Amino acid sequence: MIKNFLLLLLFLTFSIIHGQVKGVVTDEKGEPLPYVNIYTESGTTGTTTNEEGRYELKINETGDYILVYKFLGYKTLKQPVSINRLPFEKNISLVPESTSLDEVTISSDENPANRIIRQAIENRRANAKKLQSFTADFYSRGLWRIKNAPERILGQEIGDLGGGLDSTRSGIVYLSETISKIAFQKPDDFRETIIASKVSGDDNGFSLNSAQEAYFSFYENTLEINSEIISPIAEYAFNYYRYELEGTFFDDRGNMINKIKVVPKRDQDRVFSGHIYIVEDLWQIYGIELTTTGQAVQVPPIEVLVFRQTYKYSEENELYIQISQSVDFSFKIFGFGGDGRFTAVYSNYDFNPQFTKNSFGREILSFSEDANQMDSVYWEKERPVPLTNEETEDYIRKDSIQEIRNSKVYQDSVDAVNNKFGITDAFFGYSYSNSWRNQTFSISAPIMGVGYNTVQGWNTDVRVSFTQRTGEYQQNYWRIYSDIDYGLAEDRFRMSGGFEKKFNNITDPYLRISGGIETDQINATDPIAPLLNSITTIFFERNYMKLYEKRFASIAYGKDFFPGVRLFGNLAWEQRKPLINNTDHVFIDWDERRYTSNNPLQPTNYGSIPFEEHSLLKFNLYADITFAQKYMSYPDGRYEVSESKYPKLKIGWQKGMAGSESRYNFDLLKAQARQDLKLGNKGEFSYLINGALFSNSEDISLVDYQHFNGNQTRLGFGSYVGKFNLMPYYKFSTNENYAEFHAEHNFQGWALGKLPLINKLNFNLILGAHRLAIDGQSPYSEYSVGIDNLGFGKYRFLRLDYFVSDFGGRREEAFVFGLKL
Repeated sequence: MIKNFLLLLLFLTFSIIHGQVKGVVTDEKGEPLPYVNIYTESGTTGTTTNEEGRYELKINETGDYILVYKFLGYKTLKQPVSINRLPFEKNISLVPESTSLDEVTISSDENPANRIIRQAIENRRANAKKLQSFTADFYSRGLWRIKNAPERILGQEIGDLGGGLDSTRSGIVYLSETISKIAFQKPDDFRETIIASKVSGDDNGFSLNSAQEAYFSFYENTLEINSEIISPIAEYAFNYYRYELEGTFFDDRGNMINKIKVVPKRDQDRVFSGHIYIVEDLWQIYGIELTTTGQAVQVPPIEVLVFRQTYKYSEENELYIQISQSVDFSFKIFGFGGDGRFTAVYSNYDFNPQFTKNSFGREILSFSEDANQMDSVYWEKERPVPLTNEETEDYIRKDSIQEIRNSKVYQDSVDAVNNKFGITDAFFGYSYSNSWRNQTFSISAPIMGVGYNTVQGWNTDVRVSFTQRTGEYQQNYWRIYSDIDYGLAEDRFRMSGGFEKKFNNITDPYLRISGGIETDQINATDPIAPLLNSITTIFFERNYMKLYEKRFASIAYGKDFFPGVRLFGNLAWEQRKPLINNTDHVFIDWDERRYTSNNPLQPTNYGSIPFEEHSLLKFNLYADITFAQKYMSYPDGRYEVSESKYPKLKIGWQKGMAGSESRYNFDLLKAQARQDLKLGNKGEFSYLINGALFSNSEDISLVDYQHFNGNQTRLGFGSYVGKFNLMPYYKFSTNENYAEFHAEHNFQGWALGKLPLINKLNFNLILGAHRLAIDGQSPYSEYSVGIDNLGFGKYRFLRLDYFVSDFGGRREEAFVFGLKL
């Protein structure tokens, strides 16, 4: 208690010392106003009120100033002050802006709001181009609350989320701040250097806040918020919105500001609703108060997202520039919910930076040394938006319990509870942890590993592992593991194991040494999951999985040699043994159905084997290449940023050598390109091109053939780009040169969103095309039309597609039911 009191006293003391000009901003009724922008008329410094209406403006010298108080919907106030001592207190009351239509000439020919929006659209690009380059100071604060959290989710205890939850299972689970320097140059050069980072409850933590991810420009046609949401001044905005001019007022410069209500034509579109403020004659954005929904961004747990942006006129480039932004959100899932806010403040713009060719690179975010070591004195001095009482208490409480939670006594006591074996461990597996030493021993649940196939019959597999995490941030590790498999029909145990090590989180070097005996699918990409094969075998008499036995010894190594260039190599000795069915037990006898053999080339020849037993030394070398790969550098690692500007390439070479017979030796060159292109309001287009050249492959083993990802279950999982959903698993396996192409376009509401009644369902139309060409064979093709985002309420993880295939004039068609898990 004494320590907490002293911490609180220090917070208050620093607030008094460094809050040079402070106060509370209220409305005409005395209610506090959050998000009010306060700055000196000279523009050298600024701040924003917090949720409680409190502000602290950093002014270091006494003298005469004009303070500007600006808040959308209220009259901008210019308040002269004579500061003869510091700190200085100034409370302010703002009055609502009295909008009027007196200045507007009403014409029966056109809605006046449409005229204004049309001008804003015409000048959109010209206004955006005025912001060619700049540097600025950036402050961010992220807060995330949870209310009424359950004790368990899907059977797993969630605890108190790092001390964030109180006795009512509610509280702040994430609170973080950053202060950084940002630089921007069109078209897309960006750099952020975080000078100070603070995470509540973690002195060694680094904020996840990012200036680039917090940047939303309504001058663009769309804003990427998971989906592409259409701006109210997009080129095609009139297809999505209606507009109403609610009134006009004049800002502190005498410019007339138009307050325009934004109304979606269809609520189910990817749209906003609310108000946009446009400057007359300049046709620039003056302010934003816009809301969108989780349905629109296609993140069902989110209920609403509220964007507020405030702008200030810059004489330097004759443009209203953004000085603050807040994004409020609320969510609800699994019976509990919460809310949060991300606040951003921009200050000290420089619109004539002297950039050089070295000013920008692939690194878009970095941290200054000791960025997370700034003390309370620094934060109270530099923080432009004061903490609320709730936030202050969260910092104090979590900082006070952090030392306890990091102690050996506490971690041992938590481990003693968590390490007790519970009934759910039989289904989800058991782990024994020593948190103080960063060690974990795990064993998977034999019950969850139970399956059925016609080679092994009833079978189960268990993995036992020991993991030691290392490094300052526990991002590195080494692990030893063993996999044990038993098949009842075979009455056969198989065991394999290995050692793996991740050396660092910068270039991500990874080593794995493994060996043993195991069963693998002939198609090494595992086209059918063991659980799904168990279901189709038991209930539908369809045994699609084809297995062989592999004795092996392998060593593999991978590393990022440059950002966007990763090399991976693997050398393995393998002895392959064919397997046959050991059971023909049928659970449900379907007429005109019978199990197939374990030889996919001769499914009705039950005594046949797919290949002769043999051995081979196999070498693989692959390069994953992403052009112009950008990344963020955190003290605990380097994290690549996903972009769709260029395709991702994968180039590989396989060589089979030292075979037990020379006919098993071969060479294979492979190349692949994949890209996901966001097309604004028209959705997302994805494609994959894959091809290979075989050499000396006339009589190689079936295991080394190229197998394609077919599907005979009529169930689909994940993305369909790279899959053939009507293709038999092994019908087109080949040792000849081949090329395949996959394309899919998700319209994300652009098509179905315009159809009455149907648009209320929030479904997405998807079109797909897939083609395979093999030397000496007719091409195989599939075409599909589907509906995505199916489900109920917030749970939309289903899709349904109608596929048609063609091979040599033979046509097949079927529905495929998809799960996005």
